[in-house]
Amino acid sequence: MRVKTGIVRRRRHKKILKQAKGFRGASGTAVKQAKQATMRAAAYATRDRKVKKREMRKLWIIRINAGARANGLSYSRFMNGLKLAGIELDRKVLADLALNNPAEFTSLVEAAKAAL
Repeated sequence: MRVKTGIVRRRRHKKILKQAKGFRGASGTAVKQAKQATMRAAAYATRDRKVKKREMRKLWIIRINAGARANGLSYSRFMNGLKLAGIELDRKVLADLALNNPAEFTSLVEAAKAAL
């Protein structure tokens, strides 16, 4: 017995076109191109969730390095000093301190220097 796709195909197409809303040209209107574009977009999104974490870590390290060098210490020596002093703060918190609370960050640098 022959089965026609009927409403199933329409629903599938509508779902794809909804995901492709805002895409330029045929990628937003033609189902075949929209499907390819949404698959590519999903692949980029998956990859870039990991890349975002990498980029943020790089930014934190840059900020910590700038704060440490302003107090006369390199990034690597500062981090080693913190480890020896037994201060366990992650880079996100250290970067925030370096940016928004320089006085507290200076005290951390002094503690790191003392531990070296």
